[in-house]
Amino acid sequence: MPVKNRFAELHDDITAIRRDLHQHPEILFETHRTSQVVADRLTAIGCDEVVTGIGRTGVVGVIKGNSDKSGKVIGLRADMDALPIHEATGLDYASKTPGAMHACGHDGHTAMLLGAAQYLAETRNFDGTVVVIFQPAEEGGGGGREMCEDGLMDRWNIQEVYGMHNWPGRPIGSFAIRPGAFFAATDQFDVVIEGKGGHAAKPHETVDSTLVAAHCVTALQSIASRNADPVDQVVVSVTSIESSSKAYNVIAQRVHLRGTVRTMSAEMRALAEQRLTAICQGTAATFGAQADVTYHKGYPCMVNHDEQTAFAADVARAVAGSCDDAPLVMGGEDFAFMLEERPGAYILVGNGDTASVHHPEYNFDDAVIPAGCSWWAEIVERRMPAA
Repeated sequence: MPVKNRFAELHDDITAIRRDLHQHPEILFETHRTSQVVADRLTAIGCDEVVTGIGRTGVVGVIKGNSDKSGKVIGLRADMDALPIHEATGLDYASKTPGAMHACGHDGHTAMLLGAAQYLAETRNFDGTVVVIFQPAEEGGGGGREMCEDGLMDRWNIQEVYGMHNWPGRPIGSFAIRPGAFFAATDQFDVVIEGKGGHAAKPHETVDSTLVAAHCVTALQSIASRNADPVDQVVVSVTSIESSSKAYNVIAQRVHLRGTVRTMSAEMRALAEQRLTAICQGTAATFGAQADVTYHKGYPCMVNHDEQTAFAADVARAVAGSCDDAPLVMGGEDFAFMLEERPGAYILVGNGDTASVHHPEYNFDDAVIPAGCSWWAEIVERRMPAA
């Protein structure tokens, strides 16, 4: 089964929705206009239930099939939020909000799921119930966690859940997926090193916090090279070094390190936290300084479930003719919270030769729409075939 003909007919309409959302990006949980556009559209296409305010500004639509002998309920999730980036595409439908843009394609995800919802509401050619989930605050806010904590899965008795993300560099409309760990856990850390400041001409009277910080930055790389099993991925990156001194001739009293840790297993995540703390505190003590370490746990590792991944890949092959093995991704994805609550799978759909996500020149390619919509619709019709 190739791309569904109905999505060719709806392509212009779905594109118009996508470009409208692109012009009005909203960040984190502030997706008020976007959520209203989604809710209005779901109501207009005849969803059986439309609920707003799930996970603060999330939206849920319920579509019942022509029958419900199976009792199955499947969730389909799209993210809605934009990024705090100033757009540099020069498009005629570019962002109208300075300092905000859809630089990750969530406008495309939302539009494609709205298109799939319209088709499913029109045809209802399935036995069961589909719940379309529109989530805010994927970009660092944990909107997926908030929707789950708001009772998303239990309220609608969702049994499986599926998500999708566009992927620059892959051919338009092609698919890739992998079972098991897929996207990394994304943690952050702050290390404040307290030494003894003084005059740069009298270093012997100081405890040089900058020197301590430099040793910490170097030593932290031993987590990956000497503590981690070489086949268990971990990335430790110090991304900011800020000294309390701005003068040329003053040795700083204090240095603040910031950074991120990316891991692919719960065991490595725990090890990285333990070693980071021990290394920084031990290194500081060696020089007579102190290190205050704060470790912030972010999104967990996103883990695709084996059976649902195999099914999602079969659907992708039906739509596109093939489905590739996806690589591990050290970026984070808060669909992880939904996959911790219910079995499901997350797939990548090609966005062509475009700028990478989180780049000011990125743009979702509207040619992806028919393939993305078809995959979501086929997930429902194949998982819950009409009685």
